Amino acid sequence: MVVAAVVVLFQIMGFLSSVHAVMTARTAQGAIAWSIGLNTFPYLAVPMYWVLGRRNFEGYVEAWNGRHAEVARFETTMRERLEPFAVETVERFPDYEALKNLAGTPLLRGNDVTLLVDGEATFESIFRGLEAAEHTALVQFYIIRDDGLGRRLKDALIACANRGVDVYVLFDEVGSLGLPKSYLADLEAAGVRQSEFNTTQGAHNRFQLNFRNHRKNVIVDGRVAWIGGHNVGDEYLGLDPKVGHWRDTHVRIEGPAAQVAQVMFLGDWYWAARTIPELEWQPQAAASGADVEVMVLPIAPTDTVETAQLSFVHALNAARDRIWIATPYFVPDQAVLAALRLAALRGVDVRVIVPEKGDNPLVDLAARWYANELTDVDGIRFLRYTDGFPHQKVMLIDGDVATVGSPNFDNRSFRLQFEINSIIVDEAFAGEVEVMLENDMAQATPWDPSDLKSAGFVRRLTVSAARLTAPLL
Repeated sequence: MVVAAVVVLFQIMGFLSSVHAVMTARTAQGAIAWSIGLNTFPYLAVPMYWVLGRRNFEGYVEAWNGRHAEVARFETTMRERLEPFAVETVERFPDYEALKNLAGTPLLRGNDVTLLVDGEATFESIFRGLEAAEHTALVQFYIIRDDGLGRRLKDALIACANRGVDVYVLFDEVGSLGLPKSYLADLEAAGVRQSEFNTTQGAHNRFQLNFRNHRKNVIVDGRVAWIGGHNVGDEYLGLDPKVGHWRDTHVRIEGPAAQVAQVMFLGDWYWAARTIPELEWQPQAAASGADVEVMVLPIAPTDTVETAQLSFVHALNAARDRIWIATPYFVPDQAVLAALRLAALRGVDVRVIVPEKGDNPLVDLAARWYANELTDVDGIRFLRYTDGFPHQKVMLIDGDVATVGSPNFDNRSFRLQFEINSIIVDEAFAGEVEVMLENDMAQATPWDPSDLKSAGFVRRLTVSAARLTAPLL
């Protein structure tokens, strides 16, 4: 009797879940796949759907409703004070208005930018910035470990707090799953405010583990921001013998663009902790007098449009001569594939640097399928980085535009994760990125993904099956 009741219950839940999937799935293929699975194998598919299958992260925007006046004041004040730094028109981007609407702010003048290659340079710069903090230090990472680098960060944050600096630390509870309570207790004892992102809070998110906060950024005094691919762990310094050299990139941004990163942190912190920090909202041009144009692009599954995907497609379509991409996970969607094909057909030099050996076998298999899809046009070259693990998320467009941030070229970054990216329009900075990527390509071997066509049946079947998981990767 009990077994029969459970069977009926799962069948009903499967049917109702399939109705939800039909109403909300992003694509017709996704709706069909979930509908079949939920009605055919409800015992397996129902839990998977409600943990992994939903498209929208609910409650984040609604959380602000109770304090809408305060939030509106921050946003209005920030936009008004950033107006003197706003870039109104950009010949480089014919559809600049679309890019501004995606970001919520324009490109901003008055910034100084520093390219930070690998962990030593990145964390040396961050620790110097924390030592110089006068008012606030906002620290956000997907992963924080209690190892050598993690303890150095903890000591730096405690030192800030002891000087009277207001310190806030935000981390993802899944990415930082192994972070011990003693680490957080030490921060709390020193007056450092800390919180996990609390993804599952809210009535609709109790079982939702799929939407992660993947951002990696630090903001000091609302004037300097560090954005990029590094997390906090010894492996990001290349100290894990199993991984070896960890190839990653961050960027230091000093100037008004740091204010956009700060307001993004404010939103995340309020979602997590339901408090509003007292922050500095007066943008200042870089002390060096540099005048680099920068756009900080917040990306989230709460966006009304798919910000990451659209921003990448926009940049790819704007390319005239070159598109160089470095990503650890190459699992793009059809829109990005189409933009890359069109670029190659225009004669653009398209190169994609991926790992020789990744850290996720399923992603590696899916990436082979998508790379092979691009062999139907000439002009797209793939290179496999052999000197360790390349974790950087960098794109170079022609000779004057570069992006450095946290989003990968995959569905998770396009639709499921909170990310942050920086778009930098500056020939000198782009030249530095060019040299960096050329050095990476010197440590890479050419790869022809069309070798999949001559692989054995089992191999081709495995790769094709892996790409079916792309919506979850």
